[in-house]
Order: sequence, then structure tokens, then C-alpha cells
Amino acid sequence: MRVMVLVKATSDSETGQMPSTELMQEMGRFNEALAEAGILQAAEGLQPSSKGKRVGFDGARRTVADGPFPATRELVAGFWIWQVKDMEEAVAWVKRCPNPMPGPSEIEIRPIFEMADFGEALTPDIIEMEQRTRDKAAGR
Repeated sequence: MRVMVLVKATSDSETGQMPSTELMQEMGRFNEALAEAGILQAAEGLQPSSKGKRVGFDGARRTVADGPFPATRELVAGFWIWQVKDMEEAVAWVKRCPNPMPGPSEIEIRPIFEMADFGEALTPDIIEMEQRTRDKAAGR
């Protein structure tokens, strides 16, 4: 199963405070262990929400809001994409992770939908279109 592992933002990450050299080294070692285990598919940090935008949807109407966004604890500061056996394996890896922030922090794990999850709504045409899109995104 694939999961997205979300590092939740804190007041420190939202002010743009960069991690220490020590934390960068610890995270680098953790990411190397994930890669060596064949789990890591992607890992990225995100800049503070003050540098972002939100696009709201209401029917055909679109509204754009500039960051920063409220509710810091609900924002994402970074993420990984992992391929794991099950949720228990993902939790075990997160427990090994260095604390990603200087103070208290939180990491959320969310399963990624796979094609089979969509059941009968997934027609052969949609499967073909999805494969073409994935191939193009991968440069094939």
C-alpha cells in the first residue's frame, strides 16, 4: 500500500525557521534508511504558507487567497510518499523518525487511493487515460 506521511506545520515552520544542521543530518539518515528498505518514493519539505496561495471552488467560481493561512496545526510542512506492507509498518517507521520540529510536533499517515479502490466507477477508458497520464508524468 502507498501512504502519504504528512509532517504537520508548527509556529516555527510557519515563520520560516530552518532546521538545524543536526536535524538535517538525522533526517538524512532516516531518509537513507527508508530508501535502503525500498519504502521511500518521495520526500519534500514545504515553504511556509505565507508563500502559498489557496484556490477555493464553488461550482464554476474560483477564488484565490494569499497565505499565510490560519490554523497552523492543520497545515502541512512536508511530506513523504512511502510504499509499505500495511499501516502498521508505516506507523513503525514514523515512530523511528526524528522529531521534525524543534518542539512538539505531529505526523499524520494517510493511505493513498489505488485504482482498484474506485470499483465499478473505473471504466476501461478511465484506466487507459490514467495510465497515459502516469506514463507522461514519468517521462515515458
